[in-house]
Amino acid sequence: MNLRPLTHKKHPAEVIRHFTPNWFAMTMGTGILVLMIHAFPYPFPAQEAIAEGLWWMDIGFYGLFGLLFLARLLLEPDSVRHLLEHPVQSMFLGAIPMGLVPVIDDGLLFGMPIGWAHLLWWLDVLLAVGFGWLVPYLMFTRHEHRLEGMSAVWLLPIVAAEVAASAGGLLAPHLAPEAARAVIGVSYVLWAFSVPLALGVVVIVFLRLALHKLPHRSMAASSWLVLGPIGTGALALLVLGPAAGPAFAGTPLAEAATFARPFGLIAGLLMWGYGLWWWGMAWFFTLRYMREGLPFNMGWWGFTFPLGVFTAATLTLARQTGWPVLEIFGALLVVQLAGFWLVVTARTLHGMWHGYLFEAPCLAGRAPDAQA
Repeated sequence: MNLRPLTHKKHPAEVIRHFTPNWFAMTMGTGILVLMIHAFPYPFPAQEAIAEGLWWMDIGFYGLFGLLFLARLLLEPDSVRHLLEHPVQSMFLGAIPMGLVPVIDDGLLFGMPIGWAHLLWWLDVLLAVGFGWLVPYLMFTRHEHRLEGMSAVWLLPIVAAEVAASAGGLLAPHLAPEAARAVIGVSYVLWAFSVPLALGVVVIVFLRLALHKLPHRSMAASSWLVLGPIGTGALALLVLGPAAGPAFAGTPLAEAATFARPFGLIAGLLMWGYGLWWWGMAWFFTLRYMREGLPFNMGWWGFTFPLGVFTAATLTLARQTGWPVLEIFGALLVVQLAGFWLVVTARTLHGMWHGYLFEAPCLAGRAPDAQA
């Protein structure tokens, strides 16, 4: 658990060459914390100010990471090929659209113009669908994968579409009915584009754990990733249901939209219960890993966003059911999320400042000249 030794700072060219999309997981984890601080059911001093401050920080990091990734595309195009061909690093391409979703969701709370939020949501949809097809295609045609080496990281490019669907449910009530109907309809398609496939991967994760036991401790945070598709899948249904009724009133789909709310509540509760099992199991795995010692890497951001969306589903269920036990449990999950975020952020900022986190595994052993 000790911090790594200090190293010399990287030259900007090296930072660009070794910038990987898993940095966008930092904006995912920070953005979902903003939402959960805002939704915390027991008000505390400076609650809104803390949330809005973190939102602006999240925007800054997403903008910085976006520029670094674009610079790598333009200045190191051959290194991008190595990224796409890497069986683990390529999975984190899904973090690019997922990192944008909290920026949009938080913006709806803190005054982002609705037109901008609407435009960014459609951009996010394009990225989520694109990576949701591209990365699995590369898995099927270019990557080398084995069951014993598989982890829940496989979920990352798949889950991006359902994350966009959950954002659609939050965005739609702010739009005119015609635009809202388009967003809600596309969001349900995105849910179907992602959740069934992701749940299939979860089954394979269970099989891999049963046959080959826990992954190496460097992949410890992947234990929490399974909560991602389950929590987001539940959350999307919970927020799309109430949004569908007003948007489709007076249309041929009005009756189906009226049914969407109770269906979302029931299906969301069922998925939440499934997630509860994985939440407990992730804790068991993490406590076991902690006895062995956990080496820090950017994968630690996997402790945050999946837990955050499960927390969001919990608090949304608490509001829709009126069950106090869910509100209490949701508040405890927010505390857990904040604790994870503080630890991971401190370690990440240390690694950013000293440069040792800018090491792209897909470029290991490749000299800059060999990449040109």
